[in-house]
Amino acid sequence: MPEDIDLKGILHKLRGREDSQVTKQLVDQSLAVKLRMGPVKRKIVVLSGKGGVGKSMVTANLALAFARKGARVGILDVDLNGPCIPHMLGMSDQRFAFTEEGVIPPRGPLDLKVASMAFFLAEGAPVRWAPPMDLSPIWLGALEMGTIRELLADVVWGELDFLFADLPPGAAADKPPVLVSLVPELDGAVVVTTPSSVARAVVGRSIQYVRDLGIPLIGLIENMSGSICHRCGANLNPLEGDAAGPSSFPEVPFLGRIPWDGEISRACDRGVPLMDPEHPMVRRFDSLAEGIQKQLDLKREMAEKILRGEP
Repeated sequence: MPEDIDLKGILHKLRGREDSQVTKQLVDQSLAVKLRMGPVKRKIVVLSGKGGVGKSMVTANLALAFARKGARVGILDVDLNGPCIPHMLGMSDQRFAFTEEGVIPPRGPLDLKVASMAFFLAEGAPVRWAPPMDLSPIWLGALEMGTIRELLADVVWGELDFLFADLPPGAAADKPPVLVSLVPELDGAVVVTTPSSVARAVVGRSIQYVRDLGIPLIGLIENMSGSICHRCGANLNPLEGDAAGPSSFPEVPFLGRIPWDGEISRACDRGVPLMDPEHPMVRRFDSLAEGIQKQLDLKREMAEKILRGEP
């Protein structure tokens, strides 16, 4: 480490105040999070075993599926360095509104409420900055954790039926523990993967990681699971394997498969989400939403039986 870099000084600037004040700030934020999360009925994290599986696309369309059923839905975009939920929902030009009550999240299609780092940034602006490179993992990590706490504590979600937290690619090892510590009443996690054989081991580790954190597993979704030829109707399978099929992890609820579809991919890229209720992909996400709702209802019934002392 270069001698001219004062590590203690940098970390002190990160804290910005004495340790006692930091502790008080964290306690205040935790209490604020509990107040903000109080009116939110269901809190679900969406994560993936590896990057590039279409997790954000799945999150955005699941949220739309629940909103189509009349639910009040919000999305917390926890991917601070590559936020893309606003772009997929056509909300790139929107920004947060700051009031005395707190930060008001922009509203998207079907009245979705969205909180994302993208609302602080100009188009194409980077989130991470470089110097000093040998210290960046320390202070960037601290800033990221603080940002997540502030988003949870400051955003005025109001009454919601569902809040989906879209986690960064990969295992995102540092983000779920923060959410668990701040929102211990998480209803569960949805794991998104692809059918690639390479994904199987990664999916298994992600499942075990979620369990180790004490987050209930709602189920698995296999994305990019083949595609339908629009000319002949044949089922095409560009990826070999069955990484998340019912037989791969029999102890985990399998929610369903999403075929690769160029139309929904282009819709996300253009920021014009598919809204036609008769579109095959829209109906597929409606079906996945029904599966998630069934799993949530089942877990609630089991919890109520335990409270009543029933076997």
